[in-house]
Amino acid sequence: MIFASGLVGAMGLVFACSDDGSEGNTSVAITLGDTLGSADDDIDSGDENETTEEGSTGPLLDMEDTTTSGTPGCAAGDSTCNQIDLLFVIDNSGTMGEEQVNLSANFPLLVQKLQDLQDSEGNPLTPDVNIMVTTTDLGHPQCTAFQPDGYEPAQGSPVDTPCIDRLDDFTGLGSNPPSFPEACTSGCPVSLKPSDSFIHFEGDNTNVPGNDVEGALSCIGPQGVVGCGYEAPLEAMLQALNPGAQWNQGTKPFLRDGATLAVVVITDEADCSVRSPDGYAYFTSADLDTYWEINPDTQTKSQATSAVCWNAGVDCGTPDANGVYADCTSIDTGVLHPLSRYLTYLQDELIASQNKEVIMLGILGVPPVTAHNESPPFEPTEGGVESLVYRQWVDGAYPDGDILPEDIADEVSAAQKEFEFGIGPGCTGEDGMGGFTGQAVPPVRVKEVCEALNEDDKIRCCIESVCDSDFSDAINCLTGIIQDSIAPIG
Repeated sequence: MIFASGLVGAMGLVFACSDDGSEGNTSVAITLGDTLGSADDDIDSGDENETTEEGSTGPLLDMEDTTTSGTPGCAAGDSTCNQIDLLFVIDNSGTMGEEQVNLSANFPLLVQKLQDLQDSEGNPLTPDVNIMVTTTDLGHPQCTAFQPDGYEPAQGSPVDTPCIDRLDDFTGLGSNPPSFPEACTSGCPVSLKPSDSFIHFEGDNTNVPGNDVEGALSCIGPQGVVGCGYEAPLEAMLQALNPGAQWNQGTKPFLRDGATLAVVVITDEADCSVRSPDGYAYFTSADLDTYWEINPDTQTKSQATSAVCWNAGVDCGTPDANGVYADCTSIDTGVLHPLSRYLTYLQDELIASQNKEVIMLGILGVPPVTAHNESPPFEPTEGGVESLVYRQWVDGAYPDGDILPEDIADEVSAAQKEFEFGIGPGCTGEDGMGGFTGQAVPPVRVKEVCEALNEDDKIRCCIESVCDSDFSDAINCLTGIIQDSIAPIG
């Protein structure tokens, strides 16, 4: 979440979401649709060959050849299909400590809700569940200098190392780093992991020692706070769902034919799924400062901040006299991947062509939800997205202004916040004891992808607040949508 001013590294670079970030290589190769190719291509490019960043070429793999579950499973067309593939994409940047503490506390509830799942008519179900965890870190050149020793961006690949074995990931960088070991240790006192790169369970049949599914998720779920601050949840999601990826191949793949796919995105920042390699230039070159904000200290466009992600991917028009925008929508400027890249795969390939159920939960920078439907799918009915206001930062101490006590003490202004993020906060988190857990940037790109999954008579998207002090309602909404999507037995 947004706290004080952005991290100014040794090279004078201001990073997204004031994160003490890290970086690795650019995103792994993927083009989905009819073919599999370079991440630089559009999703529906249909090229015959791919060219990697090293310049080598190779044959593309046809989608039919890369989606196999080894057994018919739900692909056989059985209307009683009970398979669920659940993907977590978790922001592991420097301001996500409190949110991961919150999420970790709700992992046992999620497992219990899944184990007790019923079909859409209330009949007991023994779900066949895969749970995979990855991060929002695709790597970014601006984060390279801050990458801790031994850390590699997940780039959409499964994270299956127990957090207790990587506890250093829960202490950030800098002279006064954030530290949240309790996000791990509270649920993972001893090392526990599945025998595969993701958790699997169906009744008492699991790939977890001692069948302790709750314990395993509490160990591999928390991701730490050393990831790159240019979060790329949409591209991380797509990389994780790449049908040609190792974890989606063989006799025990994560992504299974016909299974319900549920994606959970948890982030306090705007999506920054950069279209490499050209998109990176807008973060590194002063000659391409189109989307940079003016630094109030120098009155120049002197640094690339998290505002680049917002300005290059979102259009809000002109604010009114109170600094409020009528609306903000995604745009394709060539810096970030277009949303069609993700919607073509989710809507056209998975839902339309493969007849899969695809649902999404976004725990994002929107105001807390104040009311939910009392029946499945338990979707928000008040607050949340409906209460979201896109606006500029407001000077003054919270709640009259947007500046939190720590920033007031450092004499941080609204202009500095605007320079760092390009938009005012979508929500402010309070801990219930007079303190704050930070602030979050409002979502646009992830929100639009999520909401595009909805149909007139079918809810597939649930958006809850990352500023909420308890994620149990979000878990209820996720499992409620899953329950609502499963056909009745018989």
